[in-house]
Amino acid sequence: MSHSTTSVKVWDPVVRIGHWTLVIAFFTAYFTEEELMTQHVWAGYVVAGVVILRLLWGIVGSKHARFSDFIYRPSAVLGYLKGLLQKKPQHYEGHNPAGGAMVIALLLSIAITAYTGLALYAVEDNAGPLASLYGSPSKISAAISSSGESRENEGQESEENEAKERSDNMENIYQTQAGKITLNDKVGVGGTGRKAEMNENQAINQPKHQGKHEESFLEELHGFFANFTLFLVILHIGGVILSSRIDKENLVKAMITGKKELV
Repeated sequence: MSHSTTSVKVWDPVVRIGHWTLVIAFFTAYFTEEELMTQHVWAGYVVAGVVILRLLWGIVGSKHARFSDFIYRPSAVLGYLKGLLQKKPQHYEGHNPAGGAMVIALLLSIAITAYTGLALYAVEDNAGPLASLYGSPSKISAAISSSGESRENEGQESEENEAKERSDNMENIYQTQAGKITLNDKVGVGGTGRKAEMNENQAINQPKHQGKHEESFLEELHGFFANFTLFLVILHIGGVILSSRIDKENLVKAMITGKKELV
């Protein structure tokens, strides 16, 4: 028995172009990383831009592009998956409940990946749109470090001059009791100076340690969500294949043409 099919327009150009652009940009960023940093950064910009556009389009876009059309309660998602496994799924024009849940999960994971990547770029290179938020501490740290090196050089010159002065005045200092007191005072002052120098070095090194800790944390977070996004993509592809076979729908073709063939 043959069934007639009806072609229904579902996905608008923004959804379709955004979908495939995101696919290309994400995998470009994922497989370039540090080896091709320029390409990695620009791919990250594209990912961030598409995610922002999709979030806005989910509010003001066409019917099936809006979040209100495909965000379902967890019970509806579980019910759809149960029907799918029993090969009795309910049909939807737009995203089914499981597909809608995957869209939200992917958008959140990709958004976090993009944000942590931009933050890491700001910390490491003091560049990008988040440089004012995350780049400033590194910039200040570099300035403090440079200032610290200058002070260290000045301190060495000062110590050399002080040693010379002590050598010149040593004979006169030992001739009188007052000279002995002066010598003791000088030793005391020297000890205080060393303590002050140690405290100053600690203050200089502290921002460096904080910057390294922040960079390490962002790098781990960025890597985790990049890999988690890849995991979600694999699940998404598996779901598309399974749903296409059971529902008798070519979902990949629909995301290219924008039309679904409904029975």
